[in-house]
Amino acid sequence: MTASSQPNVILIIMDDLAYGDLACHGNPYTHTPNLDAFHAHSTHMTRYCSGPLCTPARASLMTGRYHLRTRAIDTYLGRAMIDPDEVTLPRMFAAAGYRTGIFGKWHLGDCYPNRPIDMGFETALVHRSGGIAQPGDHPDNYGRESYFDPVLNHNGHDEQHSGYCTDIFTEGAMSFIEQHRDAPFFTYLATNAPHTPLQIADEWVERYRQLGINEAHARIYGMVENIDWNIGRLLNKLDELGLRENTIVIYTSDHGPCRSADNKDAPAEKRIRFNAGLRDAKGSLYEGGIRVPHFWMWPGHFASEHDIDRIASPIDVAPTLAALCGLQLPDDRTIDGVDLSPLLTGQQEPQDWPARSIFMQWHRGDVPVAHRNSATITQQYKLYRPTDDVPDELYDIINDPSETTDLAADKPELVASLRQQYLDWFADVSSTRPDNYAPPRIYIGTAHENPTLLTRNDWRIHGEDGWGDEHYGHWEVKAPEDATYQITLRFSHALTDQPVFLKIDEVVREQVLAAGQDCVFEGVEIESGSHQIEGWSTNPDGSRLSVLYVTVSRHQPGS
Repeated sequence: MTASSQPNVILIIMDDLAYGDLACHGNPYTHTPNLDAFHAHSTHMTRYCSGPLCTPARASLMTGRYHLRTRAIDTYLGRAMIDPDEVTLPRMFAAAGYRTGIFGKWHLGDCYPNRPIDMGFETALVHRSGGIAQPGDHPDNYGRESYFDPVLNHNGHDEQHSGYCTDIFTEGAMSFIEQHRDAPFFTYLATNAPHTPLQIADEWVERYRQLGINEAHARIYGMVENIDWNIGRLLNKLDELGLRENTIVIYTSDHGPCRSADNKDAPAEKRIRFNAGLRDAKGSLYEGGIRVPHFWMWPGHFASEHDIDRIASPIDVAPTLAALCGLQLPDDRTIDGVDLSPLLTGQQEPQDWPARSIFMQWHRGDVPVAHRNSATITQQYKLYRPTDDVPDELYDIINDPSETTDLAADKPELVASLRQQYLDWFADVSSTRPDNYAPPRIYIGTAHENPTLLTRNDWRIHGEDGWGDEHYGHWEVKAPEDATYQITLRFSHALTDQPVFLKIDEVVREQVLAAGQDCVFEGVEIESGSHQIEGWSTNPDGSRLSVLYVTVSRHQPGS
């Protein structure tokens, strides 16, 4: 495929957007005219299963591989960093002569060597960790309404921006597209909205308040309408530049709605927002947690307003784009996804599509446990075990999409067969590497990134999962050579006359802070190799107060 014949690609993914959040999917409240028009002019994979959390979906989307092969197995605590050896979509596109840009959410690593600019994107305008204002985001965003005027990372450098986050990311994508209008481009627009916190200007919310919708859902719908407006701007930019006909545009979400956006004042069974009758939400492998919008638009190539009911997954996006754009998939590792282009282009009828099973699993913890929150999905059935200590559940998804009737007792042979498929799959993905579930180490003191900001998103927890002040954690780092460092500790609030501790491996350093003093450890010698870094103070009652951020800065020769 020559450069002149290569289509441009825009891959758009939302965060926590539910299948039922769009008017074209039956929502009686939301106003989404641009996405409804997108739906009318695109082909839809109606059985697309994604998630059930952010990082797992994105790791599979970027690699064509089940996330349990990539080391990016969870959303925080050092489990959300992709192995730097993974061959990602931007790496494939760059190798094929494409310009590559990401705008929004990466959530596969914030430090070298697994930042977006280390993994194939030449242009990156992103927030850190799983969301703006989270404990893993930039310190200046933490603890404020930072969906407005956020600090974002642009090509490895932190910058203050003005405006609303979704607007900023969309404008960045539009600028990138215009800049590279004459070369094939891969643009990845990954908004953090409508993920909580529900921060959006009142002008977007008022329509839904007037309908009598509770405040949480009114804000969610306002965020969705703002997304819709931005998608309209993006598509209009393609038209303005004359690029619509030669651009593949994909629209999707990472998983279903988050319970943090529930209407807390409603009875338990009515707290979740409209989701087209699908059961449960983000984190679960019931349909409400994993079925999301998935539209492909390419005028003259993909049919308009066309449904394809074959099961699909984020693992299928990379091999499909490889086939459509002339990319080279790596041949030295397993690619789990399949090329959907024969279905999208109408070269193969859905009824002739080969039978397959899709596997899903996610739960908290450093190492996946067999069966825990796992599913085997076929064209008709889903075998689901919410936890490893309960029986399997079996649902006929074609005839019972709301999953109201468990058929496991009626079909024991099918249950046994699907269970064995899952066990074979789990053994396979778990053996991808000898240390398959060990996290990648963060490199410090390199020419690629100095200083390095360590956040609670990437610490390794001691004891119960969490990233609050009361939790204990350390960072696993690697120094390329012997060097001297300045290490700065920042806590969630100012400290006065309190001891502060820095531990590197088995060596503990201590200082006492006067009022207003920064907590800086100077002249810290760190040898080449792997190390653990930990920091903490003590509260007046003697309890531990863990550090919120650690900045590791290598002294340069002569400084």
